[in-house]
Amino acid sequence: MKQFMDNNFLLASDTAQKLYFDYAATTPVLDYHCHINPQEICEDRRFENITRLWLGADHYKWRYMRSCGIDERFITGDASDKEKFFKWAECLGKAIGNPLFHWSHLELQKYFGYHGVLNQKTAEEVWNLCNQKLADPSMSARSLILQSGVTLICTTDDPIDSLEWHKKIAADASFPVQVLPAWRPDKALNIEKPAFTVYMAALSAVSGISVRSFANLKQALSARMDYFASQGCCVCDHGLEYVMCIPATEDELETIFTKRLSGTEITRMEELKYKSAFMLFAGKEYAKRGWVMQLHYGCKRDNNTLRFHQSGSDTGYDCINNYTPSSEMANYLDALAKTNELPKTILYSLNPNDNQAIGTILGCFQDSSAVSKIQQGSAWWFNDHKTGMQDQMTSLASLGNLSGFVGMLTDSRSFLSYTRHDYFRRILCNLIGTWVENGEFPADYDTLAQIVKDICYNNAVRYFGFHLDVQD
Repeated sequence: MKQFMDNNFLLASDTAQKLYFDYAATTPVLDYHCHINPQEICEDRRFENITRLWLGADHYKWRYMRSCGIDERFITGDASDKEKFFKWAECLGKAIGNPLFHWSHLELQKYFGYHGVLNQKTAEEVWNLCNQKLADPSMSARSLILQSGVTLICTTDDPIDSLEWHKKIAADASFPVQVLPAWRPDKALNIEKPAFTVYMAALSAVSGISVRSFANLKQALSARMDYFASQGCCVCDHGLEYVMCIPATEDELETIFTKRLSGTEITRMEELKYKSAFMLFAGKEYAKRGWVMQLHYGCKRDNNTLRFHQSGSDTGYDCINNYTPSSEMANYLDALAKTNELPKTILYSLNPNDNQAIGTILGCFQDSSAVSKIQQGSAWWFNDHKTGMQDQMTSLASLGNLSGFVGMLTDSRSFLSYTRHDYFRRILCNLIGTWVENGEFPADYDTLAQIVKDICYNNAVRYFGFHLDVQD
């Protein structure tokens, strides 16, 4: 029987262990998509206790606690931080087969030196240990980033954001990690949302362009993209229900926009026509600037209406949308490619059933402008666990170019989530190691070392064009 989560955790062969320890484990971390608050990095936030650091905004943990029958008071309610932690420990002790069990214990091992098991029995011991460690200045936000070997972080930022915290971080020579903004224009895209008209007013104020038409909106967004680019932005991200490409005339679009801006409800077809035009405009602007476009889709959000009104978005009430938009995605990419305005693009579907469809779409739009110009993103959200990662990488290898894959990202709000890169790297090395052990790929360690380092780090450096040195 293997030891619980020892040094060889998830590494089932000698080859996997060599690939991990000699190449993957020594490679830095590049986090090109996360939801960390740049203000907390700038101010080098210190955390009062482990609950504030670990449970404060983690809807993964909240969702699991609800499935264990925990009262909401101990999740997002007014229970004390210690009570919330003890309830989490009680749940975690029984989380067999859930990636939260692995993530949490990797974090306890790496940042707190705890190699036991967190459960109801050990909750007091771990609570005291973690809080004692957090009292040390070496456990501040910046220190945790540096301990994790991170070289660059891309946050997630709205077009109306001032980016003041990014500017302050960039001006601080004492912190060597680049923290760059990433463009996330969902509020400008989601024309059907109640807050759309209020957002248009805010965008008008920030851009200096009165947004009274769809043409004005494009001008305002273009101006804000220029501002983001001046602060180092080269990455965008869209959260989509699904990808659509429904044609509409300029007159139709102006009518739809004016109708909605006046406060009138629009039809579902009008919404989709607007969103299609918006995404075509956005894709062309990204291509013009050399930005990478990330499309996250396949999620149905805020399903529990009662809880949504109580707690808001991103609190654990989302699910997979079973709509598989392979033809629409191909049409969208083709509409941009027709005029040679298709940017480098990463596709993430929350539905794992889309893996093969995405794999076949990628091959339709690759060219010599970049290695794997169109990428399948790392297994996302409900899929970033052992099975999901293995399936995504196996599918990508079968239908495309795994060696050109840009690898892992945290997609997280937690400063401890960099262990997800370690989790990913172990799974990657075990997968490749299995192929080598089975005689499916030669034990050529010069080639294998380059593949592993590239997937873990180098491919992202080259693909996004970050000013970083690659790992030889």
